[in-house]
Amino acid sequence: MELIQITKENLVQEHICCAISNEKDPQVSSKKAWLSDRLDDGLVFLKGDVRGKCFIEYLPAEKAWAPIRADGYMYIDCLWVSGQFKGHGYSNLLLDECIRDSRAKGKKGLVILSSPKKLGFLADPKYLKHKGFEAVDSAPPYFELLALPFEADGEKPSFRPQVREPQHTEMPAGFALYYTSQCPFTAKYVPLLEQAAKARNVPLQAIHIETTEQAQRAPSSFTTFSLYYNGAFLTHEIQSEKKFEKIMDSLNL
Repeated sequence: MELIQITKENLVQEHICCAISNEKDPQVSSKKAWLSDRLDDGLVFLKGDVRGKCFIEYLPAEKAWAPIRADGYMYIDCLWVSGQFKGHGYSNLLLDECIRDSRAKGKKGLVILSSPKKLGFLADPKYLKHKGFEAVDSAPPYFELLALPFEADGEKPSFRPQVREPQHTEMPAGFALYYTSQCPFTAKYVPLLEQAAKARNVPLQAIHIETTEQAQRAPSSFTTFSLYYNGAFLTHEIQSEKKFEKIMDSLNL
């Protein structure tokens, strides 16, 4: 498999959006606009020369859309290989190229968001630890920061203090949804969740994180999508309308 690096010159014609095949889908345009802006920050998007989920996305940790401290590291937003592309060594191919590139750029190592056991939308801890990553910090309720340092000494990456808070009293009453356009699926599902909450007359405030600074000050370790109710964290997994309705049912709303 050949690897293609996304640039501003080929971004329009290249397929980059997970399972979304229709390039006119607003999810695709939202993701590509986000990518275009991040390329100026040093983001690298490498994909297999296929139309499918086979890619890695990473950028300097100082520019990461994540509330972490990892100066000198490279932060991996997403490493995703699935479907027919699994089992062929493509994850190794993508990760090895990220390691080679990061070393060539003088980085101290790699850092990525995960969890003690595999959860949706988070990196697979079993695979990463097999590749030499180690847990260097944790944040409630289940987030782990994994790092692959290139040298034995040096300060380890960490989460920023605000994500350690189990309850956020400054949040509005009802649902608070923090999200970015890093994942194309938020462009589809956030409006649907707003409609579902409105149908039940349940307050939901959607906070669209639009800058690196906002992301690094965010209350959740996972800025792509984090849902709260009355300041308490509920889930990082992007919800369909039916799943969100089950959450409202469980809260008797």
